[in-house]
Amino acid sequence: MPEQLGFFTRVLDDAPPTERYRLALEQIRHAEALGYDSAWVAQHHFDGDEGGLPSPLVFLARAAARTERIRLGTGVVTLPLEDPIRVAEDASVLDLLSEGRLEVGIGSGGTPSTFPSFGVEFTERREVFARKREALLAALAGEAFDGTPNRLHPARPELLERLWFATFSSPLAVTAAERGDGLMLSRTQPRPAEAPDTTLWDIQNPIIDAYLDHLAPGAAPRISVARTLFVADDRQEALRLAEHGYRNTRFARSTLGDEVDRLPVEELLARLDAHVGTPEDVLESLSRDTALRRATHLSFQVHSVDPPHEYVLRSMELIATRVAPELGWTRNDIDLGA
Repeated sequence: MPEQLGFFTRVLDDAPPTERYRLALEQIRHAEALGYDSAWVAQHHFDGDEGGLPSPLVFLARAAARTERIRLGTGVVTLPLEDPIRVAEDASVLDLLSEGRLEVGIGSGGTPSTFPSFGVEFTERREVFARKREALLAALAGEAFDGTPNRLHPARPELLERLWFATFSSPLAVTAAERGDGLMLSRTQPRPAEAPDTTLWDIQNPIIDAYLDHLAPGAAPRISVARTLFVADDRQEALRLAEHGYRNTRFARSTLGDEVDRLPVEELLARLDAHVGTPEDVLESLSRDTALRRATHLSFQVHSVDPPHEYVLRSMELIATRVAPELGWTRNDIDLGA
């Protein structure tokens, strides 16, 4: 069961960008006050409906200045679209400013339309990712990179122990394990065409198996499992807000097509791997998730429900006080005023 509890946001509150950022910062501060171990932000380019933040390290620098304890992570930096040396420099400075609180999640990316603007072919993203990852690792370690004598200053080799790799596949989970990265698993994944009713955990458990089977002897596994959780005091209110969110989101329609309009709300949520309702409702649905039982970190998000801000705050409270403890999590009780 997860020992670490994280809050994840795509920065998608129904507001202009400045207000979105303010609300996300308030949510992160609220997470810290509730004892959450970490807060994570996504990176998306050119799409204010699916992701509201193109520059996660810039945003996390502000979050670091407004918090004291909570760990701050990227979920994820799309490395093929970045200069890996600049990522290493920004991450190193941010980690020093935050007194070692940065967690760096990286991935190869999954939105084809963004790649041409960065001069990268989507079909070559894995090869580009592998090359840039090697440069990132060398830079963070303080080694020479790209055939030059240059070395990062300040180098931050400590971050090599806080790298995470997001993937949908077992072969890439093996890569993460062999290199000592943490494994990041998504809140949902595409189903095989021949088996559309496969559960999310039946897809993700083999990925976890591959990771654990190839982890270096004695290395501690780091497995972060993301899930969509929206918890409210009233079940019907939670379902109403979730139905509104999913029937109007592009993600749901791209996943289920016109079935989005026909499915009863509870079936719609099940098909989209969303856990919605009272604490008791959510605990009951999570109890079937065998991948979650193997996680060291649970990272929850409200996307694609994306309810109003006050509901996000209340959901965070209910998760911290009534859901996560039943899953094995123990609140971090550090006195922030000390």
